[in-house]
This record gives sequence, structure tokens and C-alpha cells, in this order.
Amino acid sequence: MTPGPAPAPRLADLAWPDLTGRAPLVLLPLGSCEQHGPHLPLDTDSTVACVVAARAAQRLDGDVDVLVAPPQSYGASGEHEGFAGTVSVGHDALRLLITEIGRSMLRWAGRLLVVNGHGGNLVSLADAVRGLRDESRDVAWWPCMPPGSDAHAGHTETSMMLRLRSSAVRKERAVAGPTQPVHLLMDRLVTESVRGVSPSGVLGDPAGARASEGERLLDGMADRLATDIRAWQVSARGRLGQPARAER
Repeated sequence: MTPGPAPAPRLADLAWPDLTGRAPLVLLPLGSCEQHGPHLPLDTDSTVACVVAARAAQRLDGDVDVLVAPPQSYGASGEHEGFAGTVSVGHDALRLLITEIGRSMLRWAGRLLVVNGHGGNLVSLADAVRGLRDESRDVAWWPCMPPGSDAHAGHTETSMMLRLRSSAVRKERAVAGPTQPVHLLMDRLVTESVRGVSPSGVLGDPAGARASEGERLLDGMADRLATDIRAWQVSARGRLGQPARAER
């Protein structure tokens, strides 16, 4: 029987002597604790970021000294605070947190890549990464956003969670929300928050979501992330790799 891929190398499994003489790349999954409609769990963003980081690390085994850090599962989710279960630390706290994690981690690590699962984190994340790079630290961020995906708790995220943790998906509760592209909803989202735009919290339509589609999306992101890590080209915004249109 052909063995499966090696487990992703986890920072949390090591003791400090295991890092002596190394300067690894550390992948930090960054997610959120926020509503994902009436049918998806609150840790959806964190779950996806962890899996994409782990699969990319498996693809890099032997090529890059890489470790996956414990996730940061609280982010800037103020736009979702109209729903119970959402916990947001806000942009100022998240910016400071990523800055201090980067400064501390890069005392022994060689590079840090924040694998971001929640789009709402991006403003403070990009600011923190740019600041760290201005301090001559080798840091970047990368978004878990498949090209062509819908905005929130729709077909894309439902498919991925059906693949990763189907027991946590309440399929009988799934409903459609506004399906316009998120840039057309942005003005309303800023002024009314997600609750004002979508009483269910869904931006998109989970109908027809399938675990097989979720697997395709997750594998595609892991492939792109591994490719971008090998190339290690960082934009002026601190973004690793060349973004597809949907990721800009």
C-alpha cells in the first residue's frame, strides 16, 4: 500500500532543542471566531486556514524547512458583531498582535507567512506585515480565497466545510443570502454591517455545495500556496505571490 503524505510539521509538537541551528519558515494560520450563517460553525475561517497551511507544508516537505504554528483564531470581525457567537479583537489589537508575534517569532525563525482565512483581517494584517518588513523582517501574508468564490458562508465555504467537518454543517438550516459580488455590497456592508445586508449572515448561496468541490478548492489553494512559497516574491503590500483577480 502506498503511504500517504507525511503529517504537516507542527511547531507545537517540538521542544526548543529541536529548533537549534534552524531558521525555518513558519506558517501562521489566521482566522476568526464569527458567524457563518445559520449552518456553518464559528471557526470556519480558522479551520480552512489551518488545513491549507498544513497541506502546503506537506507539499514542501524536503524542499523547505517549514513549520505550521498554532492558529490565531480571533481576528477583526466587527462587521459580524450583529450575530451571537462572533468575537472580534478589532483592527488595532490585531495589528499589534501580528506585529508582536512577528518580532518575537523572528528571533529564531527565518521567515513568517501569515495564512489568512478571514478577509476582514486584511487591513490590519497588511499594515502589520508592511511595518515588520520596514524593520527588515522577512514576513508576508497570503489569502485563503479561491478564485471565483462567493463572499461568506455560501457555496464555497459550505463545500469546504462539508469536506473538512461535515458533522458541523447544519445543512437543513442553509439559506441563500444576497448573491451580488461583494464589491457591489461594500458600501452597505460598511454602513449597515452584515446583519443589515443579510439577516441570515450569508452572502452567497450554499445550494448545491458538495464535499468533492470543497476538496478541489482546498487542494487548489494548497498547490498555489506551495508554489508561491517556493518563489517567495512579496508585493509592496506584503502579499506573497501573484494574486488572481478574485484575491486582489
